[in-house]
Amino acid sequence: MKINAILCLLASAQIVSAQNPSAFYDIPLKDIDGKDKSLKAYQGKVLLLVNVASQCGFTPQYKALETIHRKYKGQGFTVLGFPCNDFGAQEPGTAEDIKKFCSEKYEVTFPLFSKLHVKGGEQHPLYAALTGKDSPFPGEIKWNFGKFLIGKDGKILKRFEPQTRPDAPEVLEAVEAALASK
Repeated sequence: MKINAILCLLASAQIVSAQNPSAFYDIPLKDIDGKDKSLKAYQGKVLLLVNVASQCGFTPQYKALETIHRKYKGQGFTVLGFPCNDFGAQEPGTAEDIKKFCSEKYEVTFPLFSKLHVKGGEQHPLYAALTGKDSPFPGEIKWNFGKFLIGKDGKILKRFEPQTRPDAPEVLEAVEAALASK
């Protein structure tokens, strides 16, 4: 059973590459409530994908993520949060715990997804596509709050490391440039 799951992940990662950005939207995901989802609902939008955690030194970035989400959402932009417990067990809670924490502490309205792995043997196909050898920004995620800016066409435009705040000038400039592109 585990071998089949690994083969499925590898096949998904091969399909989704820099050569085939439309397949990016077909990667199976689950939202924070455990419902089957994909990124199809966000096709044609500019996205900022972030691996998030509730007990990290970077957790206050939720505030800036929500601020830029609200600022640009009317222009076709959204932040997508992917809880991850891969770094220092800083996201140990259940989906319900994560949802409650994000809404009560940071008034998060941007979409959150089910906890997933961003590195290692159980790496989710989404992160295999974002960080794999065919990505324009390959290499393992270094910590919580790594950010990927995705263009309207599904291509990875920029990668920002965890210490780069979501409201940093270079992030805002990249978001605005992506929104302005055709």
